[in-house]
Amino acid sequence: MQIENHKEEVPFAHYEELFRDLDPADAQDRLADVQWDGKEFYANLLGREFAISHPEYAIRPLDGGSLPPLPTQTFLLRYLLESRDVCWNGEWKTFREMPWGEMYIKPYTGRVLTRAAFTFGTRVAAFRDAAQKMGATPVSHGDAGYEFNFLGGYKMRILVWEGDDEFPPNAQVLYSDNFAQGFAAEDRVVAGDILIGTIKSYM
Repeated sequence: MQIENHKEEVPFAHYEELFRDLDPADAQDRLADVQWDGKEFYANLLGREFAISHPEYAIRPLDGGSLPPLPTQTFLLRYLLESRDVCWNGEWKTFREMPWGEMYIKPYTGRVLTRAAFTFGTRVAAFRDAAQKMGATPVSHGDAGYEFNFLGGYKMRILVWEGDDEFPPNAQVLYSDNFAQGFAAEDRVVAGDILIGTIKSYM
């Protein structure tokens, strides 16, 4: 296969290759929420159930909807290969407060926080409608805020403030504290990307 989109396809091909050698029993031991029927893994990402065949990778959405974008598929492969269950202690963390957060904060701010602010802070009513369609739980922070069951025992919140004549729109993304141990910093960035993109798809 000729690779044209190196930014997305090269990482995907790398993890697809590693996935072939994954021991399904190891994934089940690390991830209690992931089911394995001898042919496919089953994982729920933001309310959508996906079946992922192994050892030859293929993914199918059980809701009959569209395939997830390639970066999301790469994220799911990394989840099966590397992540593990970590108990949530009930606290919420900003990206900066987690390991390596300070190092990644500049790209994270542009890729996630600024994007969320100008995507949702300019259309707060549409944001509320989309979050409710996804079954998210409202929280009493910001002009609008919702809590999402992201993947397994991991949760995320997006808080949005509407802009006005004096101040631009603003947003904050919070992670359940188990993200700090369960995911690498780059995966937390991608998680923010995935959440924003999924909400947008419902607007």
